[in-house]
Amino acid sequence: MRKNIRWILLSVVVFCLSSQFLMSEKEASTTVDMMIIGGTVITMDGERRVIEDGALVINGDRIVDVGLTRELQFKYRPKRIINAKNKVVMPGLIDGHGHSGHTLVKTMGMGRPQAWWEACELIYAQGSDEDFWRADALLAALERLKFGVTCGITYFGGGDSVMRTDDPKYGNLHLTAVQKVGIREFLAVGPRRPPFPRKFSHWDGENRRDVMVSFEQQLETCETLIQRWHGKANGKLNLCMMFPVHHSERDTLTTIELEDMKRQANATRALTEKYGLLFTQDGHTRTTIKFAHEELGILGPDSLLSHCTEITEEEIQICKEHDIKVVHNPSANYSIRGRCPVTELLDAGVTVMLGSDATGPDRSYDMFRHMFQCMRYHRFHFRDANVLPAGKVLEMVTIDAARALGLEHDLGSLEPGKKADVILIDMFKPHLVPANMPVHRVAYFANGNDVDTVIINGEVLMENRQVKTVNEAEVLKLAEKAIEDAIKRTNLQHLLTLPEGFWGATKGLSQ
Repeated sequence: MRKNIRWILLSVVVFCLSSQFLMSEKEASTTVDMMIIGGTVITMDGERRVIEDGALVINGDRIVDVGLTRELQFKYRPKRIINAKNKVVMPGLIDGHGHSGHTLVKTMGMGRPQAWWEACELIYAQGSDEDFWRADALLAALERLKFGVTCGITYFGGGDSVMRTDDPKYGNLHLTAVQKVGIREFLAVGPRRPPFPRKFSHWDGENRRDVMVSFEQQLETCETLIQRWHGKANGKLNLCMMFPVHHSERDTLTTIELEDMKRQANATRALTEKYGLLFTQDGHTRTTIKFAHEELGILGPDSLLSHCTEITEEEIQICKEHDIKVVHNPSANYSIRGRCPVTELLDAGVTVMLGSDATGPDRSYDMFRHMFQCMRYHRFHFRDANVLPAGKVLEMVTIDAARALGLEHDLGSLEPGKKADVILIDMFKPHLVPANMPVHRVAYFANGNDVDTVIINGEVLMENRQVKTVNEAEVLKLAEKAIEDAIKRTNLQHLLTLPEGFWGATKGLSQ
């Protein structure tokens, strides 16, 4: 009897061991597309785990697993392995504010009162051709990609500086170029500021044709682009709507003008509701949120408001109560003229993401630069070096940014089931070594040029700083030619010279 019991127990042990072996074999035979091993993984997940000697498993366009390299290597058989030794592996950065056209006019006319804005107005509306908008989109998407920005908003209308919502061909050129580079983008389209109609010029070589464009025509252009592009490129390209911010403290409206504005705002908002789009506005400051909410009735949980400088406590509460999201642009001129109350917004429970407001006139798409500026900016305001810890600012370009775009279930952290938008940062550099405290190194010392590899939707778009989707030199040459032609058409060569007071003075000409 005892002998039989021993045999039974031995059989059970053998069966368990065999089952475990077979299970291990089965797990080890799970084939996946890619595994990143040996890196420091900053997950930005709910626990904010930082995994030393970590691994990330990718299959298709999704993350399958995240954990220790020594554990995941036995579970998966990857078709490709990326060795991330001496590198940080983290979610791709998200930029909440950029402008089409600005890559080609950056710094033009700086140091002269209003010259840069006037250059934008003239070049975009009357001096730009199809090559201009193609080159600008390629250059901006390339810059974002090389700086580890895997997703960004680009404003293409709805404000002061004229973008090209007069004809769908310009938006088509832009989105085709971005699709070629391969990053994610929300293209924000919308009518520009009244009065209407507005003049736009079309160029065919040396031939110029001027047209007058109404509000209704601009809205038709927006809808055409939405129908053609929203959700395309495997979900990487999306449209959102813009409407100009009205400054009631500065511009008084007649009763008729106010009614026209309400009609136009409602028509713009109707497109967001029809197609389920994000709604955004650029240039909010004191009292403008209150006006948009109370007079126009256009704000809600799908709203993303940029700048928001000097807003009141009442306006902070409007954002809180209606789940309105905010884009903070710490490097922008708006942040020189007034402060966005970021800490107050965050303490009230409002979602705040960071934006570059790139690239004009004096700032790039490097979100590492803007993270650093954000911390310094608010710490100086409070005279307190503990304000906005590095971890919080990293959240504002990853998981908080994804939440602001309504994409927190797909982007913003490295977790199973989320989209495989991943960047690798080369940490084996003099300004980043020693390797301890990697989160602080990334937030305080890294810059966009430290990004080594970029993966979007599971596809490697840049590796060892080499972009795989476009010829970088060709993009740069196209950009140089496009702006040269635009400057000739508008006779703005004088804005490329150094202004009075550039050398030796403590203050330049008033902007």
